[in-house]
Amino acid sequence: MGTRRSGEQNVRNITKNSTGTYQVSLPIDLVRTLGWKQGQKVVFKKRGKDLVIVDWQE
Repeated sequence: MGTRRSGEQNVRNITKNSTGTYQVSLPIDLVRTLGWKQGQKVVFKKRGKDLVIVDWQE
């Protein structure tokens, strides 16, 4: 990923992999702040026209 201008570090592109799954990368500083780890389960919730990602709770 190329260098982003100041203030754009949280702007991400949606990509599509070879299996047809859509992907969005998360900024590492936000992942670290939340304490999330690789392989952790998360839940996507649709809120109006927005998409919210939250930690999965059993």
